Amino acid sequence: VQVQPFEKNGYLVRIDFNPTVPYCSLASLIGLCLRGKIQKNVMERIKLDIVIAEGKHSTEEEINKQINDKERVAAALENPNLKK
Repeated sequence: VQVQPFEKNGYLVRIDFNPTVPYCSLASLIGLCLRGKIQKNVMERIKLDIVIAEGKHSTEEEINKQINDKERVAAALENPNLKK
């Protein structure tokens, strides 16, 4: 986790996580769950970047795009199965 000042009264928070194995099929779900929990519970003004640690997943670039794209995240977080 890295935290840096960002704009006026805000912070840039970067979270690198390691999926269980390099071909983990749940890596995007893990990233989305991290994002959902943090956005729900952190009241401060932050820009949140969640990424898979470099070299830790076979499709890390695609998953990183998915978990940091506002539209994809919003659609995924509307899924009732993800909220369980």
